[in-house]
Parts: sequence; C-alpha cells; structure tokens
Amino acid sequence: MTTPAAELPVVVIGAGPIGLAAAAHLIERGLDPLVLEAGSAAGSAVREWSHVRLFSTWGEVVDPAAEKLLAPTGWVRPDAATYPSGGDWAEQYLQPLADTLGDKVRYNTTVTGVAKAGRDRVVDSGRDEQPFTVHVRAADGREERISARAVIDASGTWTTPNPLGGDGLPAIGEKSATDRISYRVPDLRDPAVRARYAGRRTAVVGTGASAFTALAALADLAEQEPGTHAVWILRRGIGAGTFGGGEADQLPARGALGLAAKAAVEAGHASAVTGFRTAAIERDGDRLVLIADDGRRTEPIDEVIVLTGFRPDLSFLSEVRLGLDERLQAPLALAPLIDPNVHSCGTVYPHGVNELSHPEQGVYLVGMKSYGRAPTFLAMTGYEQTRSIAAALAGDREAAERVQLVLPETGVCGGSGLFDQADTAQASGGCCGAPATLQIGIGAPVSSGGC
Repeated sequence: MTTPAAELPVVVIGAGPIGLAAAAHLIERGLDPLVLEAGSAAGSAVREWSHVRLFSTWGEVVDPAAEKLLAPTGWVRPDAATYPSGGDWAEQYLQPLADTLGDKVRYNTTVTGVAKAGRDRVVDSGRDEQPFTVHVRAADGREERISARAVIDASGTWTTPNPLGGDGLPAIGEKSATDRISYRVPDLRDPAVRARYAGRRTAVVGTGASAFTALAALADLAEQEPGTHAVWILRRGIGAGTFGGGEADQLPARGALGLAAKAAVEAGHASAVTGFRTAAIERDGDRLVLIADDGRRTEPIDEVIVLTGFRPDLSFLSEVRLGLDERLQAPLALAPLIDPNVHSCGTVYPHGVNELSHPEQGVYLVGMKSYGRAPTFLAMTGYEQTRSIAAALAGDREAAERVQLVLPETGVCGGSGLFDQADTAQASGGCCGAPATLQIGIGAPVSSGGC
C-alpha cells in the first residue's frame, strides 16, 4: 500500500547547523523530519575545522527553534557574547541537538541521488503527484531508497573546495602536487602540521576570511619559528577594501580577521603577489613554483594553502529540476541578492521560501548550499531560511513570507568581478575604512566557513 505523501517525512540532507535547524523548525510545525548525515557524528564538516574560532558569537549561531527543543533537556546556551570554535559549536550545540532528535538523525548515510518516484528528469506526466525518492548508501555499502514528501538539502559545500587555477579549473600540475597543497586552514597546534609549515615558505591563495585566518596563523608561527614566511597570492590588486571593514564591520571579530592579515603584511611575515591568476604549478626540486596566466613565476615555495572558496556538489540532484543562476549556481531568485560581482559591503536582503523555490516543487537548497559559489554566508541566514521553508511546508504561507532577518554588513566592499583593479573606487561607502595595524595573537577571533 502506498503511503500518502503528507504522511512521509521531510528528508533533510546534512546534520550540520542548518540541517539540524531545519529539523527543529519542522518539528515545531508538526512535521516529521529525517536527517541523513554522511559522517559519523553531528557537524562532521564543522569538526574538520574545530581549531578555528567563529567570528559570530554564540548568540548568533544558536537557532531559536533548536534552543526550544533543547531547553527541556537542561541544555543551557553558552555566554551569548563569546565566540565558539568549530569544535565548541559541534560538541556543545550541534551534537546535543542531534541527540535530542534521536532516531530522526541517521549517521553514516550518504545521499547518492534524489528524484521523483518513477519519473526521471524528463518525464512530465504525473510528476507533481509523486513523492520524492532519496537514494542512500550506508557505510557498509548497503543501498536503500527512502520516500519523502519534500527534500531540504543542507549538505553545504565543504567537500568541494575551489581549485588553485584562476579559471575555476585545476591548474596544470595541481593534481600531481597534492602532497604539497592543502585546501584547509591549517591547525598549527598539531605538532605534525606545525612541522609542515615551520621555517618554510608557504603560498596562501585567496582573499576571504579563511585566507586571512591562515595568514594570521602563519604570522604567529613566524614570530616563534625563524624562516617561516607566507606568500599571499591575490587575483586582484590591494586597495582600501582588500582587508575588509576593520572596526567598521558590524561583526567585530570578522573585521579583526582582515586587520590581522594587514598586520602580517606590514610586519614582513607575509609578502603579497597581486594580479596573479595561477595557470600552472611546477616542481623545482623539492619545492613548487606557481606560474600565472601572464607568464609570471613565483620564487620556489615549500607549501601551498588554497583558500579560494567552495562550490556546491549538484551531482546527486541531477534528476530533479532546479532553477539555478548560471554564474553562482544559486537559486535564480536568490542570486541577484548575493552576487559578489555587484554587491557592496555584503548587504543581503531578507529572503525565504520564495527566493529558495525551484521548478521542482518541494526541493530546497539551504545554508551554504543555497549560496552556490557566493561567499560570506552567515548561520543566522540559514536559520531564517529553514524557518520560512518549514512554515511553507506546513501550509502557513503568511508566516513563510514574513521574513524579517537583519544581517550585519560584512564590511567587504567591491566584488570579485573587479579582480584586475584595486578596490579604492569601491571604498567610498564608508564600510571599508580600517586602522593600519592590529596585534596578531593566537587568541584573536578567526573564522572559516562563513560564520
């Protein structure tokens, strides 16, 4: 006997902060969630950058519906004004929330495909009446199909970092040099990781919060280990907006990241190479040389840290009909609100179910996944996204469309489309002014993953 669609669960892909928030909002609306997590614990991706401190406070990274769900268990939110690390976030909030959800969370379960039951991407007939079918694979290789009334993809982008190549594809030689390339902010507290970078020249490629974090960490290491030096590779020039908003940033710890990178350069711990779009990477004995598309070559480098952002993995969604922007791979209605080619200072209008809907009704990309290739995502954005979607799935359209989120400005002016120029022309909005120096210290708040 076929189960009516209304009695099927809403499948949520990913037990990270946004996926678990989605489950909490669905429960609050009387709907049944089933969270599928590829890792063995809640926040598996967050745990991979457990050493990095967020630039949002505890008060900004706890979802209201989740907090209500946790309250009866005796859980108490940490001091709202303090900054958690990724490890803190996972252990003190995400795992307790997942534990509260109990068997509504399934671990070691990888989603391999989403489709309409009995209908491939091409078939129109009866499509809207069919439930979704979610294909999964367990850690032991066992496969299963799960029927769902709707699918909320909160799987993020952590597993698909952008490559070193300036054209969006791996640079020539990049794949064969992976023994010297990392795509993550290093944990220099780990003795093995510390030994990898101590006393060596490391190229840091990227201009976002993760790159700033890596530069600050390497500058700290340089204070203790002679010979340690960072070569900062930028695809555009350095201008007033390169280092973010500084003290003008409405998230102070986020502003401090850019100031730490600026201080690293001014102190001589990092040297900047501007307008450099990597086309190839070559071996020079035991070292590497980066080659730009204009023929310029770096001095020999020991290690490369590529922090050029992330992109969504859309492979398992190939049989559902998504409406995605051709540039950002974000939902069509959301893309103009977050496009880094045109946006100044990270201003994002409140958005919810209307901006996140697709031609295939009942499938939603949320969290970092919804931003496609756009940067500067905040957890509170994802929490509001899931609140709106849960309301819509429960039939409360008025609540779904009543989106009133106010986001702090990033303080980062100008867009990535201007990488051939310094940002001075973009800095007149008042959000990009920054003091000249900031003391770099291990205790300085830093972040990864856009939170």
